[in-house]
Amino acid sequence: MEAALNSIHSFIASLNGYLWGPPMLILLFGTHIFLTVRLRFIQRYTKLGINLSMKNEKEGRGDVSQFGALATAMAATIGTGNIVGVAAAVSMGGPGAVLWMWLTGVFGIATKYTEALLAVKYRVKTSDGTMLGGPMYALERGLGLKWLAVLFSVFTVLASFGIGNMVQANSIAGMLKDSFGVSVYFSGIVMSVITALVILGGIKSIAAVCSKLVPFMAFFYVAGCFIILCTNIAYIIPAIILIVKSAFTAQAAAGGFVGSTIMSAARFGVARGLFSNESGLGSAPIVAAAAQTKNPVRQALVSATGTFWDTVVICAMTGLVIVTSIIKDPLGLAGLQGAKLTSAAFAEIPIVGPAVLTIGLLTFVFSTILGWSYYGERALEYLCGKKAIIPYRVVWVAAVMAGSVVSMPLVWDFSDLMNAMMAIPNLIALLLLSGTAVSETRKYLWEGNIDDCEEA
Repeated sequence: MEAALNSIHSFIASLNGYLWGPPMLILLFGTHIFLTVRLRFIQRYTKLGINLSMKNEKEGRGDVSQFGALATAMAATIGTGNIVGVAAAVSMGGPGAVLWMWLTGVFGIATKYTEALLAVKYRVKTSDGTMLGGPMYALERGLGLKWLAVLFSVFTVLASFGIGNMVQANSIAGMLKDSFGVSVYFSGIVMSVITALVILGGIKSIAAVCSKLVPFMAFFYVAGCFIILCTNIAYIIPAIILIVKSAFTAQAAAGGFVGSTIMSAARFGVARGLFSNESGLGSAPIVAAAAQTKNPVRQALVSATGTFWDTVVICAMTGLVIVTSIIKDPLGLAGLQGAKLTSAAFAEIPIVGPAVLTIGLLTFVFSTILGWSYYGERALEYLCGKKAIIPYRVVWVAAVMAGSVVSMPLVWDFSDLMNAMMAIPNLIALLLLSGTAVSETRKYLWEGNIDDCEEA
């Protein structure tokens, strides 16, 4: 049995190496750039999107507020990738990876905008008034590709239990055990109970919790990073210069950094950036479709700000904290990778650093469990109907407990594989329906009024 599992794990790992290699990175980053150009650099409307996200929308169809949908999507998106993922990029690609990660955020705003626009454009209203949407509906209603919509939904359900549930629960339980000696069984029970209390109430309950949790966790983490950067202020300018220089030139191993090439900096920076903001994976538009909004463009602008906050702000600050800390103490941080590098960088500041990291990871990871529960639920509902919702929620809570107490390198790699398989049909929809995104943007933004109501 163990030999069979090892063989399966080896096969999945090798398949991941191909799928998340240059072909996928080129396809994803190429889509970011293509949509940026076709939508006339939609990123210039980011400030408008932020302003809209703060409004309490009363008009338009939908189940939750625009901010509630954004908060739920950010809850699922902001996670370990923003903290540990940045350190992994620096460990493997050198400091230049931070710039490439940041660029995926800048250009990924256009992709996140398009995803959300299509989700609202092609969403459907059920008999009980619930709004359903996402790539599966865009594929079916916009392109007539029902079979591809089914595949996307299957991959989403499978990915949700992995990257969105068990590995997140395992991260929290493991961290609490290592840091404070808390039993993984106790952590699992507490997380399962809290998760059940939230998700059994559906999207309105999830959005209500995320609307309060996301601003707190983001502000707390950014404020903590700011304090650390104030302490490392003498190293900020040298760090920025090193990050930019390393992104476009080969670097020898020196000063606590690994040696890196332009290709390795770009590869690991882009890969970690894509994992962090999920632009192009097709997950966030599932909740964007539930937003109460007057027209598709309004919610698209709001949803796009999620990538801005996630990667352009939070990942950039994490990268600066790590790079300035390495420049400050090259011997102390030399050779460290991933989570250990992150912990060492934040531990440079007594009390504040470790507290920021611990609370940041706890809130980031738990919010991911809540956000992904909705993604998987809606994908399963598309496949099996409403009768599958309650059983799904019960299994979801049980999976949180299971994930807390078992080791899961196989689940990590399987989740990565499912994420890649989600991205492919979603990117097909984005590219083939980009003309629809352009026409809707022209109608409501370039030549129209952003406050116009959606047509029936």
